[in-house]
Amino acid sequence: MNNTHRKMKYLPIDSKLFTQNRKRFTKMMKPNSVAIFPGNPQLSTNGDALYTYQPNSDVVWLSGVVQEKTMVILYPDNPDRSAKEVLVVIRPNEHMEKWEGHKLRKEEATAISGIANVQYVDSIDAVLQVMMHHADTVYLNSNENDRLDTSLLRTDLLFVHDFMKRYPLHSYERAARIMKELRGIKTKEEVAVIQKAVDITHKAFLRVMQFVRPGVMEYEVEAEITHEFLRNRATKHAYDCIIASGDSARVLHYVDNSLECKDGDLLLMDFGAEYGNYASDLTRTIPVNGKFSKRQKEVYNAVLHLHNYAKSILKPGISVVDYTDKVNKETEKQCLKLGLISKADIKNQDPANPAYRKYLYHGISHHMGIDVHDLGTRTEPVKAGMVFTVEPGLYIEEEQMGIRIENDIWLTKTGHVDLFKGIPITVEEIEACMKKGKK
Repeated sequence: MNNTHRKMKYLPIDSKLFTQNRKRFTKMMKPNSVAIFPGNPQLSTNGDALYTYQPNSDVVWLSGVVQEKTMVILYPDNPDRSAKEVLVVIRPNEHMEKWEGHKLRKEEATAISGIANVQYVDSIDAVLQVMMHHADTVYLNSNENDRLDTSLLRTDLLFVHDFMKRYPLHSYERAARIMKELRGIKTKEEVAVIQKAVDITHKAFLRVMQFVRPGVMEYEVEAEITHEFLRNRATKHAYDCIIASGDSARVLHYVDNSLECKDGDLLLMDFGAEYGNYASDLTRTIPVNGKFSKRQKEVYNAVLHLHNYAKSILKPGISVVDYTDKVNKETEKQCLKLGLISKADIKNQDPANPAYRKYLYHGISHHMGIDVHDLGTRTEPVKAGMVFTVEPGLYIEEEQMGIRIENDIWLTKTGHVDLFKGIPITVEEIEACMKKGKK
């Protein structure tokens, strides 16, 4: 493998993807403005140890570079035509590389990103100063996720505060507003990378269906998934792997993965590979012994009905609010059919806390892309190009049962494409696949 991707497990991604993303962003900028995207810092754990580096998603979306201290600067109206795009990376040195391994050379950074002008971090201040003396407006980036825990230290704002203090007389804009709109709509090049992550996840699911049987431990199932991910060039898990047997399946973010998978129990598995910095997200619920009981099959088919119904109405033009309301109404019908709630429960329910909510207490879909919970609208009509999960579930405390079924859906102008199409999903398909593994 050449030096360009020496630190990457995945195969090189065409820089056209990132060049196209930058063009999309610069089209949204005001005249004579500069946009600055600093990378995430490395964070310490204990002593001199560091957390595994997590790059800034916007920097990756714009450049494809995942190396620490990377920065992207966009100035489309720059009088210096050679500096309309600038990529900033660490200056390699022999001592650093003896400890940490290879760092990108300028030509390697250009090959990944498509940005011709590459500068080193220790020399960028002078370049930025000249830009700032010409520019009128500055776009600075920050984390504007609606669910952000603002009680934690905001490292993204440290750069913002420092930069605005150094240049107080410019007009400032929020890059995050543009990013939310753009990253919600995936290009076909982005979807192609997501599809690779999906395909690896598909292989891992087929592997574990052959492996699961009474007596295996949840962490052994996780190990099988991890093995399949790595042998297929996945960078890592896109999120913490959930392997929840029996009653643990009712805990939405159960990640202990420490219990024995017992005969007669269901096993809920929520996992996804990351490939080329793009996520996938799959949930399947399977019988530990390879055969659904009558009741398990009944509840599973109700969840599968909700899954298929949600997919059938998730098309460009529907708002996330309307989509969720419709799926919730259908959930109420299924809960009534399963005997979980009665007509009296529905008649007497609190509209703010409907009866079905006891059995489905999470959202149905979220945007997915570079982040598994990616940027995108949560209120406006959805658009072609968006990628959503579809993941209804039912969680029955009195039966110690939890079932969720999740695929990743790419919206098109005429409807959608199920990126997990072909993966076992029906009771019959799952039982047949597991039976094959027991031979």
